[in-house]
Amino acid sequence: MVKRRVVKDVLRSAAEAQLPTAPAAPLRSAEALLHELQVHQIELEMQNEALRQAHVVLEESRDRYLSLFDFAPVGYLTLSRESMIVEANLMAATLLGAVRTTLGRRRFESFVAPDDLERWRRYFVSAWKGSTDEAFSLELNLLRQDNTVFPAQLQCAVKAVPGAAPVMRIAFNDISERRRLEEEQRIAAIAFESQEGMIVTDASGVIIRVNRAFTTLSGYSVDEAVGQTPALLSSGRHDQGFYQHLWQTLEAQRYWQGEIWNRRKDGSLYVAWLTISAVTTPEGRVSHYVGAFSDTTAKSEAAAEIHRLAFYDPLTLLPNRRLLQDRLGHALATAARSRLYGAILFLDLDNFKTLNDTRGHDVGDLLLVEVANRVRANLREGDTVARLGGDEFVMIVEGLSPHAEEAAVLAQQIGDKLNETIAQPFDLGSADFHCTTSIGARLMSGRETVDELLKHADLALYQAKADGRNTVRFYDPSMQAALDHRSLLECELRQALKLDQFQLHYQPQFDDADRIFGAEILLRWRHPSGALVSSGDFIPVSEQSELILPIGHWVLEAACEQLARWSRMERTRGLKLAVNVSARQFRQADFIDQVRDALERSQADPERLTLELTETMVLDNVADTIRKMQAIRQLGVHFSIDDFGTGFSSFAYLTRLMLDQIKIDRSFVLRLPDHPADAIIVSAIISMARSLGLDVLAEGVETEAQREFLLARGCHAYQGYLFGGPLPLADFEALVSAGGRALGEGRTTASLVSP
Repeated sequence: MVKRRVVKDVLRSAAEAQLPTAPAAPLRSAEALLHELQVHQIELEMQNEALRQAHVVLEESRDRYLSLFDFAPVGYLTLSRESMIVEANLMAATLLGAVRTTLGRRRFESFVAPDDLERWRRYFVSAWKGSTDEAFSLELNLLRQDNTVFPAQLQCAVKAVPGAAPVMRIAFNDISERRRLEEEQRIAAIAFESQEGMIVTDASGVIIRVNRAFTTLSGYSVDEAVGQTPALLSSGRHDQGFYQHLWQTLEAQRYWQGEIWNRRKDGSLYVAWLTISAVTTPEGRVSHYVGAFSDTTAKSEAAAEIHRLAFYDPLTLLPNRRLLQDRLGHALATAARSRLYGAILFLDLDNFKTLNDTRGHDVGDLLLVEVANRVRANLREGDTVARLGGDEFVMIVEGLSPHAEEAAVLAQQIGDKLNETIAQPFDLGSADFHCTTSIGARLMSGRETVDELLKHADLALYQAKADGRNTVRFYDPSMQAALDHRSLLECELRQALKLDQFQLHYQPQFDDADRIFGAEILLRWRHPSGALVSSGDFIPVSEQSELILPIGHWVLEAACEQLARWSRMERTRGLKLAVNVSARQFRQADFIDQVRDALERSQADPERLTLELTETMVLDNVADTIRKMQAIRQLGVHFSIDDFGTGFSSFAYLTRLMLDQIKIDRSFVLRLPDHPADAIIVSAIISMARSLGLDVLAEGVETEAQREFLLARGCHAYQGYLFGGPLPLADFEALVSAGGRALGEGRTTASLVSP
């Protein structure tokens, strides 16, 4: 009461001091009343001003709190008893990867990783059962808005709110960096306790730490080593110059490694491979040295094995490429001295990859060993047989003849003998296997280089394969000229791609009612000379140089774009397009994505697109082929086997592939119906396709007799010059617009299939 009266008196005095004049004598009743009213009015104004100032101070305090809350480097959340987010600061929204304004409509559980959800629910329930203000801490894996996970440290407590329901306050932060550092420390600790002896010294070279492997290798305990220098291990086998060079290298490069002789505690010596690394501060000053060493004494006992691995093929025990080059150098020197021609022969097994894929690599390895034994048995003792890798073998035969012609005849005889020997059946366990070889040969007189001989023999081998395999071919200078031509063609093809010189032609495909239902895309090249070059003249070169990848991608994109354009026109929206896919293109890791992207960009109907694969492509890595075909088939794209019957198809594989169509190769159609063997093969293919539920299309149909033969046996789709050859886009569309009536040679009664 006294304090309140004092405050009131002070306030009244302050109010009266603001009046113009103070009363000098006691006031009459009316004057006293007026004076009191004036004093009370001033008191009220002073109180209001004081309240306003207090409100301003309170607002400023609240703003500071909100700023601290919003911009704190820690995420803050307020949860209701139902786990709904009531309040969140900016850092919480950032850590959770969400827009702050949307958090108020979310349950905190939706941000907890599934693996930790049950644990969080137990903590949450337990916290609400406990006493108010009782804090608990835990680590949780939280889930951002984009479904990425991060580890977080949470501090939680249930808080009472005056005049409202209690809430849970959560403070949390991302501890990814802490986890990473902890993991690095664990890895470093494990690495330190490796099988290698480890020494850590200070900058002066005094040992401060060693691992268990050090005590095992040196015989010194930890207590005996710590406080000493690495001189503890000195063997006395190295002079001062050795150590001087070691330290000079370490100071200059902060690193040294090499062999060093060490002495164990028991006095025994051993050879160690030592690596020393300097640890530096951010300022570049050396703070520690770390040494790692291992006993390499046993290496001398393995020197012979190392030599064998370095110079011999581990599977066949034949010389490898490295030793072959050395022996070839010696053979050239011998030929120059003796003036006797020798020869180098490259031998490659035909279709070896097919054996590997169909019967496994173990069987393939067994065949390679047997081939090596047969080749070795058919050469003279002084001749060399080497394996370059895979199924490639090289023979060096010396001292054949002083005359090139006679030496060539002898080399030919050796090659023919090897072909005959390897053609004999191989017993590979479950069944006999028949194998043929292609051999490329090159004479040597001593005037050639090692690289020239290897290159020329390889070219001759390439020619042997091109000539039908199972033969011997000699290097001819014309081969080099052909190689130069291919090199020029490759350069021109690169330019053609850049200058947009490729064109698409369309060969129409007809059904048995003479209706056009689609076309096969065939690539043409408008050469700078003006000539239109067929794909058969440049595709082989593009496949060898990997230019087939960008070219094939361009064709795929162009085909999808054309289908999209056709879909907008009444006459063409029902047409289908078949696109040939090369083996290199199909084997790309992202080929599925390429097809998907081409379809999405063009908005083409995938059901109108057919990808044509070859038999050999399908059999090369069957598992990968099936995986890709299934993924692309799910996009809606169809598949066809091109040139069917020319490869090594297996019914087992055909039943597993996502095929829609088989194309009979033109080589079987060409002599129909008069050639009995071809007639049997074609009939079998059609019958097999029908039993598998596959469509059949015959290529190369040129006569009415061929068409009638095919139709009679159940083939209802055709492609060939009887109906029309490949056409430029404008001519093909004109053919379609004319109702399928041919513009030149061929049939004239065709009509377009209705979409």
